[in-house]
Amino acid sequence: MPIHPLLADLLPTVTDWDSWAAGLAPLTAGYRLPDVHVEDLAVDGPHGPVAVRLYRPARRPESGAGLVWAHGGGFAYGDLDMAEAHVVSAELAARHGIVVASVGYRLATPGAGYPIPLDDVHAAWTWCVDAAPSLGLDRIGIGGASAGAALTGGVAVRVRDRGTRAPDALLLAYPGMHFPSPALPDEQVDDLRRLPRGIRFLPDAMLSLTRTYLGRLSGFPAEAMAGNGDVAGLPPTSVVLSEVDDLRPSGEVFVLQLQDAGVPTRVMVAAGMLHGHLDIPPVPALPAVGESIDFLAAALVDG
Repeated sequence: MPIHPLLADLLPTVTDWDSWAAGLAPLTAGYRLPDVHVEDLAVDGPHGPVAVRLYRPARRPESGAGLVWAHGGGFAYGDLDMAEAHVVSAELAARHGIVVASVGYRLATPGAGYPIPLDDVHAAWTWCVDAAPSLGLDRIGIGGASAGAALTGGVAVRVRDRGTRAPDALLLAYPGMHFPSPALPDEQVDDLRRLPRGIRFLPDAMLSLTRTYLGRLSGFPAEAMAGNGDVAGLPPTSVVLSEVDDLRPSGEVFVLQLQDAGVPTRVMVAAGMLHGHLDIPPVPALPAVGESIDFLAAALVDG
């Protein structure tokens, strides 16, 4: 399927992620956040307090499932108020009874990148594990979108290697799990060429965000970029891919790596969607957004 026609119509006015968000705003103006309990917390971390926003269902019974969730933004952008954090967390709580801990990790800056964002997400994971009895949780997953997928995948690698409590599921949306990112197949190139450079992940952009996060381009540990290391022993993993996305091959290769290592996997391709589609509130005109949220939730709620 090509780019969703409603999204394709916006492209002539788009130069960067800000203009992309401005173009999307009229499409989602009617969206209303579901009724959920929201609580802002600060949990202990090695670099100081870590912001965590806790979402609990207001009406439907809790499912016994919890999720530590990390937004994207190229490691250097994003916050707890962006739809990829706030809306996704609220929808997971309201639709599926999941208790979601959304992590406001410290953003990477030149000279202050890895391991700080990863440590913050790990601190949120540790807090959630310790709080599980009081939150009524009997299974806990971890996951995120884009850079948040890389960070939560890194936490899964770290706890595996340290022998501490592992997630029951790893939930990844349009992840970038490798450096360098795997090459695009020929059949994926044509639609991507329609996108402005400012909302693509071309080699120069990948070099910049990798340098900001890791401070170098080689010699980094597997927990910093899970696809570059050993994936054996990671939790069962569900992956949502955006159909039209420079990072789609990274997600696809990561799934193949997991399968080769015997890790159970589930995969969904969000038809017609671009990278970052969970940063769009779920509206009827773009059903793939809600379908992606439901697909990720099923790994926790349905086991």
